[in-house]
Amino acid sequence: MSGKKNKGLGRGLDALFGEIDTELPTSESKHENGILNIPLDDIKPNENQPRKTFDQEKLHELADSILENGLIQPVVLRRIEKGYEIVAGERRWRAARLAGMKEIPSIIRDLTEQELALFAIIENMQREDLNPIEEAKGVKSMLATYGMTQEQVSRSIGKSRPYISNMLRLLNLPEDVQQMIDSGEISSGHGRALLSLPTADVQRKAARRIVREGLSVRQTEELVRNGGTRRTPKPRKVRKSPDVLQLEDELKTILGTKVSLKHAGKKGKIEIEYYSKDEMERLIEMLRSL
Repeated sequence: MSGKKNKGLGRGLDALFGEIDTELPTSESKHENGILNIPLDDIKPNENQPRKTFDQEKLHELADSILENGLIQPVVLRRIEKGYEIVAGERRWRAARLAGMKEIPSIIRDLTEQELALFAIIENMQREDLNPIEEAKGVKSMLATYGMTQEQVSRSIGKSRPYISNMLRLLNLPEDVQQMIDSGEISSGHGRALLSLPTADVQRKAARRIVREGLSVRQTEELVRNGGTRRTPKPRKVRKSPDVLQLEDELKTILGTKVSLKHAGKKGKIEIEYYSKDEMERLIEMLRSL
């Protein structure tokens, strides 16, 4: 891909539409304002589409919106040997099927395999519901596979350079921890905090603890500062009153072993210690005699 082409791609999906007016044509019109009505059955999805799953509930919501208001934005296609392949707008195409449409307003673009795959990534990256791992993998693909710079990626998806750098760092986490971010068990903030831990095993253990104890990002940062172990605060030592101490001494003299009184408000408990089976039997017999 030439430098000139890269620069165009760096502007994101807007480069696909240019100055085309996206007002929808009537059902009788096959060509208006650069937009074609293409039969849905002549279109197939892009096999290299990064997004493999689509929320069925949201697809039905979009289908209802299409039935009510029509399709506001056309899909972008490219010609293939038999029909057309989706460049951008697979979700709209699926929802149009659910809405019972036979044709869909489309813009046709001549793109190479490389450009097709790149635009599919860019379209997904501009969505609001991508999770952080999906975003990170999309950025990595744009950088590694298509030779784009972080600056070009930044312009394409409308995110800052620091945001992109932080996103990519998540891919340094173990795969199972990445899956926990992917599923929403922990957040990207948790993930970035875990990166400071020394080994993948420690990161895994800390991630499981985050889920088990419901730790916040701030608590996770504290956990990381302690090397992956969260210190449990020592219980405050309660000072006993002179009266309680005197009673403990009297009981110790009577029973011949250490006795502790734990008193709180109107209730408490008496703990009698023993250090052998014989001593336990002696104390039991003494208490029975009372």
